[in-house]
Amino acid sequence: MTRSHLAKALTGVAVAATAALALAGCSGAGAGSAGSKSGGTLNVLMVNNPQMIDLQKLTADNFTKETGIKVNYTVLPEDSLRAKASQEFSSQAGQYDVATISNYEVPFYSKNGWLLSLDDNVAKSADFQQSDILKPIQDALTGSDGKIYAEPFYGESSMLYYRTDVFKQLGLTMPANPTWDQVAQFADKIKSSESGMAGICLRGQPGWGQMVAPLTTVVNTMGGTWFDDDWNAQVTGEGFTKALNFYVDLVKKDGENGAPQAGYTECLNDMTQGKAAMWYDATAAAGSLEASDSPVAGKIGYAPAPVDKTQSSGWLYSWAWGIEKASKNQANAEKFIEWASGPKYAELVAKKFGWAEVPPGTRTSLYENPDYQKGAAAFYKQVQSAIDSAKPNDPGTQKRPAPGIQFVAIPEFANLGTDASQQFSDAIAGKTSVDAALKSVQAEAQKVGDKYKK
Repeated sequence: MTRSHLAKALTGVAVAATAALALAGCSGAGAGSAGSKSGGTLNVLMVNNPQMIDLQKLTADNFTKETGIKVNYTVLPEDSLRAKASQEFSSQAGQYDVATISNYEVPFYSKNGWLLSLDDNVAKSADFQQSDILKPIQDALTGSDGKIYAEPFYGESSMLYYRTDVFKQLGLTMPANPTWDQVAQFADKIKSSESGMAGICLRGQPGWGQMVAPLTTVVNTMGGTWFDDDWNAQVTGEGFTKALNFYVDLVKKDGENGAPQAGYTECLNDMTQGKAAMWYDATAAAGSLEASDSPVAGKIGYAPAPVDKTQSSGWLYSWAWGIEKASKNQANAEKFIEWASGPKYAELVAKKFGWAEVPPGTRTSLYENPDYQKGAAAFYKQVQSAIDSAKPNDPGTQKRPAPGIQFVAIPEFANLGTDASQQFSDAIAGKTSVDAALKSVQAEAQKVGDKYKK
């Protein structure tokens, strides 16, 4: 894959205006070489999720004070972040030193020489404790050459959130391992009984990392796949068709207001504000729902990702720090990663915001920590179980030609998934039919599959 190929694959994603925040700084939670003062600056490109916003708040009074390194953050919504990162890394412009990337990008970025290997410094730091990183997450951030190219800020799978008080009031009982049919029944009951409350919130916002992520897990468990093992597109196949019809019908009937524009952030807000009784999404949201200032803290139940034909269906994902190969501040970038992904950062977050808000899904030591177990008692076991049970190489009922649970691990999927998501979102909005969307996306997918056929 060429650099221009990947850049082209993501040109359809709109880039929002950046929010650059220059943070200067202070002390206490560094790891390894982050403890020696060196000065200088770093430009960090970052997604605007709640855990990253906490990081911004902590940088000046901790990392910068300890190291003398000032950090200039550019913070973007997820889709815009992906587009900007792809442009930056493919061109090796050197505008940003560090960026939040994921286990989707790492294989392609590393293969093309766009990332600095972290093996020689960060991973070898005794204070960083690389062996403490959860194996599924570390494996997902390792290149085909066996080198580590990114370190996790948090790791996640997916699960079902539900309001225990609402379920009790309506006499509903969430099964230990719910099916999607059961979830749909619950959503219908809630929507018809609770005025102003959606039965469930599901992403409908266009974007391969937005709507397509949860949708593809539904496709997997309902017997579908994007491609069969011979790269034949299966979008109009029985399983994919069943899943999209189910997803669209559920959202239209019992979902949130404004579903075609609702992504992770919007559903998190709806759940927090009591506008939805269930939400299927990333496990990383649990800390925000249980935060000390959350109106629904203590009212949320946690269940595994709903299934149909498979035993599990949760995804595997990590927002992680990668260093651009063209960075002229590589040493400082490594110090930042040692701090932001190091074991002591969890203690800093816990002290400032509480253990429930510590970025989850990265280290064995976190899940063995009695303080974390107490502070995150409502959800930590479910999160760890979801990550451990994720099957990126075998997520469905049939063989597939590339790994990935909520995505297909090929560079073309970013463009394919984004285009598909727009049509699927339009089906939720009533602008097109499910059948028309499926037929159109099938044709696009087959063009991609044909490139990989032997």
